[in-house]
Amino acid sequence: MTILAYGLNYRTASIELRERVAFPEENIASAVSQVVSEVRGLREAAILSTCNRTELYCALEPGTEPEIAQWLSDHRNISADELNAVTYQHWDQDAAKHQIRVASGLDSQVLGEPQILGQVKTAYEIARQSGTLGPELNLLSQVILRTAKEVRTQTEIGKNPISVAYAAVQLAQQIFTDLSKKSALLLGAGETIDLVAEYLRAQDVTHIGIANRTLANAEVLAAKYGAEAMQLTDISSRLAEFDIVIASTGSTLPVVGKGAVEAAIKQRRRKPIFMVDIAVPRDIEAEVGSLPDVYLYSIDDLTQIIEQNMQQRRVAAADAETFVVDGASHYQRERRVQLGQSVLTSFRDQAQTLQSTELERALKDLENGTPPTEALSRLSHNLTNKLIHAPTMAIRNASAEGQADLLEYCRTIFGLPTEDHSHTKDQKPPKTDKQ
Repeated sequence: MTILAYGLNYRTASIELRERVAFPEENIASAVSQVVSEVRGLREAAILSTCNRTELYCALEPGTEPEIAQWLSDHRNISADELNAVTYQHWDQDAAKHQIRVASGLDSQVLGEPQILGQVKTAYEIARQSGTLGPELNLLSQVILRTAKEVRTQTEIGKNPISVAYAAVQLAQQIFTDLSKKSALLLGAGETIDLVAEYLRAQDVTHIGIANRTLANAEVLAAKYGAEAMQLTDISSRLAEFDIVIASTGSTLPVVGKGAVEAAIKQRRRKPIFMVDIAVPRDIEAEVGSLPDVYLYSIDDLTQIIEQNMQQRRVAAADAETFVVDGASHYQRERRVQLGQSVLTSFRDQAQTLQSTELERALKDLENGTPPTEALSRLSHNLTNKLIHAPTMAIRNASAEGQADLLEYCRTIFGLPTEDHSHTKDQKPPKTDKQ
């Protein structure tokens, strides 16, 4: 049985092709059951399907991988040639390395992104519930998930977030040491502002206002974070109440002008306002940056922070590769142990059978009046002879056939002392007094 990681990702395939190949989460359970039942020689399987990759993790008999490609081609209605041009294959230990890198976020489009670990875990859990996760993939999943967690906790791969939303909050922390004592006004109600609100809440900012052109959208987001909803037209009259302003409305014209900010500063008695304009086109007039006691940053300023964080993640990714190599090596070792488990089990079962047989014979001897010393001596003798019979024959045959490597291996297994070859037949005997 061999392990295969087969699939495509954002590096090898266009988004249009990835969309055609992707499996909706609600369909993965049926798909993984189908691939195991329909592909000859395939014994176990799990499917990971995200916006950036679709991968099949399989335990199969060697030589059956072309049928997996054909199965995927048939089930996703994509020509085999088109599929073969964008797919990749990783085998055994390389498959383990690949999956560890995927689960750790080292192979993600956004380096170090944390969501992928949960997605890999879910993929294997679906396989488990579907009955397609056997001993091979069970061992593999345990190793890759454990190693991926080590990467996340023992390196800084995820320490410095690289989203625009986080960079905005990180800037605010540089201006105001304790954000919990500050109030924030967010302009817009889209995904970026949603993330900003989440990060601000994590910093214990209790007073958050969310202003949007459509009040209903602001109210939905405000309810999520216990914030106050308002319309964009309310900004001028409320601006002085907030220490932090972060804007991302999607408006084609600025929604915050220099005059409104100047008036707010006067009302605040020159207490500073921190402002971040994430929008393109800009939501805050550029002239606002010239006002005293206003710290205005644009999307370009955030880009510099993101690049710094990205560089720190690249350094952490290089450190994480050690975990990848060690994890894959550990998997290979555990797999060899697992493959030898059947031999070990048979060996122990055989020894147990011999023990039971000889013990039963010794007990009968005692019942028949055989002296205990004699019964125990016979038990010891018979058990020893039967236990060493097979190794004895193997050693004799190896010796007769000149298999020195096998003899040395037997010596290692049974902990036998190394032979002393210091005296050979060519050496002269020691002199005696008669000589």
